[in-house]
Formats: sequence, structure tokens, C-alpha cells
Amino acid sequence: MIKSILAAAIAAGLAAASPARADDYPSRPITMIIPLAVGGSTDVLGRIIAKGMSEALGQTVVVENVSGAAGVIGVTKAERSEPDGYTIQWGMWGTNMANGAIYNLGFDLLNDLDPVALVATQPFFINGRKTLAPNNLKELVAWLKQNGDKTTMGTSGVGSPSHVAGILMENMLGLKWQMVSYRSAGLANQDLLAGTIDILLDTPAVSLPHVKSGDVKGYAVTSQNRLSISPEIPTADEAGMPGYVFNFWHALWAPKGTPRPIVDKLNAAIQKTLADPEIRQRLTDLAQVIYPPEMRTPEGLHAFQKSEVEKWYPIIKAAGIKPE
Repeated sequence: MIKSILAAAIAAGLAAASPARADDYPSRPITMIIPLAVGGSTDVLGRIIAKGMSEALGQTVVVENVSGAAGVIGVTKAERSEPDGYTIQWGMWGTNMANGAIYNLGFDLLNDLDPVALVATQPFFINGRKTLAPNNLKELVAWLKQNGDKTTMGTSGVGSPSHVAGILMENMLGLKWQMVSYRSAGLANQDLLAGTIDILLDTPAVSLPHVKSGDVKGYAVTSQNRLSISPEIPTADEAGMPGYVFNFWHALWAPKGTPRPIVDKLNAAIQKTLADPEIRQRLTDLAQVIYPPEMRTPEGLHAFQKSEVEKWYPIIKAAGIKPE
């Protein structure tokens, strides 16, 4: 009897210590770490993807917002998590690429997380508070030149897409203004709505309802073409800032060492999610451009992320962006 109990206990212990297996995965809820606060576009998009993945996998994907240091805290938590498929990380251009050129992370964003899938990309709106005098982009540029360093621009953190895109705008116009960092785009948008800051580069996912309601002024979109969901808003190139284009992407990762069969199951859940007509329409309504299937593989994400590192690291370092 005692020998039988001991044998059973040892077997149970070995089973608990064995690597994650794909054949019974997932057998419990999965945590999706979103390294930014609730309310920004990364959060909005991540929750849409999490819901779709829950249905595809037959297990709940629970969103956990772990914000701070422009996403560094959340990404670090994901990087240090068990590689068993029960922790995944939703991130974007800033949290999983640009931060590597700004922060001393202690790990490599390109090689110390396992890529799962590249999902979609989006532009910014150039927005102003409701009471701002200019009514179009040309007038805004003139106003900025008159007000210079008195102007306040909100960003979703040092090195975030809105911060880097703001620096590119400064460089293009030959101006400097006050950058005000927030923990998320959602919080920055709240202050724009309150009139606390003057301008904000914000995503359609967050700001389009406020632009349409007239609660903020939408001057231009930073994509190459006008958006189908808001064709009345011109591109920056059309409206008075030739050559100003900025788009940024979102993707999914897992901790380094996650078994490839599990990564493949996660990728298949993403592919199924993005094949859902209702979800595709929701993403389109949020001005997302979904990447083609061949770019949505783990290898596609890794290659794309590597190309972005090679493109943006020199620009970020030349701008002298440092943690605050």
C-alpha cells in the first residue's frame, strides 16, 4: 500500500514537472499580458484578439494590464514567465521594438521572446483640443510656429510611437514643444478632451469617436491614404505637412522556450480569429490594416521585427531619446 502511494506521488510529481504538452493544451485559462494601461489602442485591440482567441482555443484568454515605463514592466514580466503557453504577451511597435533602443532591458526584444503572430498596423490622427484656434492642418502648423515651446503634446510614454512620431514632426517643422508623457494613449486622450494639453497624436481606435462628435479637432491622418472610416479627414501629406507618414503595428509573443507545437496552436488561433468576418470588420472600423497570412507566421513576425529594429534604432538613437 505504502509503495503504491509513493509510486503514485512520484508519478504525479514527474507529471507536474514535465514540459508543457501541446496535445492537451490549453487545459486552463491563458493570461494575455498587455503592457499598457486600459483604454489605449493597444488595450482595445488586444481585448478584441483575446476574445477571438478564447473562442478559437476553447479556453478563456484573460487580459492582464501591466503598465509602466512605456511597456517595459509588462514585457519584462512576460519575458520572465514560464514558457508553458499559459502566458502570452500582446504588444506593439514601441513596447516590443523601440524600447530596446531606449531602455537597458537586460534582455533582447528580438531574440528573448518567441514570436507568435504579426497582426495589424495603423496610423495616427493629428488631433487638437476642442478650443484650439486652428481649424485645419495648415493653420495648426502656423499656430505651432507662433506658439513654439508653449505648446504641449501628449504622448503615451518615452519612446512610444506617439513620442517618436512627435519628434519626427518637430524635426520636420524645425520646432520644439513640451512633450507630456502618460501611462497610456487613453490617459493622454482624457487630458486632450479636458483641454489640459494642446495636441496629441492618437489612434483612430481611441480618438475617432471624439473627432466625429467634435469633442476634439482631427486635423489629418498620418497614413499614405485617407481612411475609409473617415474619408473626410485628409492625409498630412495632402493637408500641409508633405512627407509626414507614420504607421505602427501590433503583434503577439510568448516567453522564450515555449514549445513550438504550442506556439503553432496560438498562431492557428490568431489566424482563425482574423478569418472571422465580424472581427475583421471591427478591426477595419478601428482603421487597422490586417497583414496577409504569410506575414502572420512566427517566422514572418521575426523577420518583420528584425527589419523594424534595423530601420528605427538608428533614428531613435540619433534623436537622443532617454528614459525619464
